[in-house]
Amino acid sequence: MNTPVSLGIDLGTSELKAILMDLDGTVLAHAGVRLSVSRRHSGWSEQAPQDWWQACLQALAQLRGHAAFVRVACIGLSGQMHGAVLLDADNRVLYPAILWDDSRAVAEAEQLGAEYSEVTGSLPMAGLTAPKLLWLQAHEPEVFKAIECVLSPKDYLRLRLTGERISDMSDAAGTLWLDVAHREWFTPMLHATGLTAAQMPRLVEGGAASGLLSAEGLGLSPEVVIAGGGGDNPVAAVGIGAINAGDGFITLGTSAAIVAITDHAAGNPASAVHSFCHALPNRWYTMGAMLAGASCLRWVTRLTGQPDEQALLDQVQAQLPIEQAVPLTTPLFLPYLAGERTPHNDPLLRGGFMGLGHDCTPATLGYAVMEGVGFGLLDALRAVQSAGADIAACALVGGGARSEYWAQLLANILQREIFTLQGSELSACIGAAKLGFLAIGQGDALLRSGLPVKTRYLPDARQQAVLQARYRKFQGLLTAAKALHD
Repeated sequence: MNTPVSLGIDLGTSELKAILMDLDGTVLAHAGVRLSVSRRHSGWSEQAPQDWWQACLQALAQLRGHAAFVRVACIGLSGQMHGAVLLDADNRVLYPAILWDDSRAVAEAEQLGAEYSEVTGSLPMAGLTAPKLLWLQAHEPEVFKAIECVLSPKDYLRLRLTGERISDMSDAAGTLWLDVAHREWFTPMLHATGLTAAQMPRLVEGGAASGLLSAEGLGLSPEVVIAGGGGDNPVAAVGIGAINAGDGFITLGTSAAIVAITDHAAGNPASAVHSFCHALPNRWYTMGAMLAGASCLRWVTRLTGQPDEQALLDQVQAQLPIEQAVPLTTPLFLPYLAGERTPHNDPLLRGGFMGLGHDCTPATLGYAVMEGVGFGLLDALRAVQSAGADIAACALVGGGARSEYWAQLLANILQREIFTLQGSELSACIGAAKLGFLAIGQGDALLRSGLPVKTRYLPDARQQAVLQARYRKFQGLLTAAKALHD
């Protein structure tokens, strides 16, 4: 008997990934296609939705050679959140997609104010979707007038696969237009941005069937069911098994976030803590988000002329062994290369080194950057705790999880057990594939299983005093950083 296979697609900012997965949770094949970001102006970040579709076709072409491809019965979708895809009446794209790390709508976010933040789960921020539409209304009025529908990025792939304009609760929660507790579009916020509910896609839960495959030439049956899917963070949570209240994880990719699963909507908008819908019904998550995570390590690797990140990490371990407390005089780093969300909500904030001397080396700068990102995550953890959520032991996922040094440093800074997982670099694809199975009424047992633990890192109590002293200094630098753009 031919057992079903699920195709999980994750539309990231820098790469589209896709996997074939069976009902045992075994990843049978995976493919990836790189994507580039256009930055036409300072603070802008855009992609062409057509490029996503071409990347999707290329990834499917890579997977087609695998014997299991003909057994694909369902597709799950995951994707970068907060992007604005603008469509006209004929589903033509009107404007480049404005991405999550685009900061052009700072003034518009301020204009929206905090009036509805308890309902929408977040303060208005330039990176979220709603302020971008206010910016378009002011600066591209002809484009704005032609908008028939606004989709999130992964929902554009669904449109190309099924012909349907549909989103899910978790991605919709990241737009600022959703009543997060009631899981429905919130008309007052839509009106505040010049839109109506008629311009929004129909909403389904992440594991619900959203349509059948209508795109031709993919080598797949028209009986294939496409699940609701979700935003990349909640779908990655499904992938690693973080589905119940009290589960938590840290994602350390281009951006970084600390996520706590809850059984009710629980945010603290005043501290820029988000409350979003999970990709599963009757579940939410509280999130503290950083706009720059592992991308800071990539940046300092380039800055110091190292061949790659591992070469820099090797120097850090040789000069500043993780088993020993660093000298108090080691430079400090503010990780605000792209502004910051939690807890500062300041897209204009910028990063910096402090305490540089003639004796600084690439290794001391590399250490400072990893520690600075860790201190930013500690800021975010404290803000998440202020919303009434907490995290005990914490999974670490994303590209940064490849560094054992960084994982141990985070355990020391956050005073939490940190554990890495086997296969976590595909967690959003795996979560998407799991949601695909749910959409055809299968995979309940798979949903409850997580990924196998690779390594556990326990806090080193001997380093606590030095790290706490350095964290206090780190916090003291914020006022100066803010003064640079006030």
